[in-house]
Amino acid sequence: MDDFQNILENGINFGKGGQKQTDDKVKTKAKKKKYITGAHGSGSAMQKAKYRQQRANRHKK
Repeated sequence: MDDFQNILENGINFGKGGQKQTDDKVKTKAKKKKYITGAHGSGSAMQKAKYRQQRANRHKK
């Protein structure tokens, strides 16, 4: 009866209990510094880094 009363008072939570979300982790290689700057040696990554740099410098004077 105590569990039933607890559910009535607090409701049911189907989420991830008391675990905290950590958004500071890098989850994919594409977000790592070497991949963004093209420093790891891949030709396509260097090309993408060049385009990113051009896009970042578009409105700077």
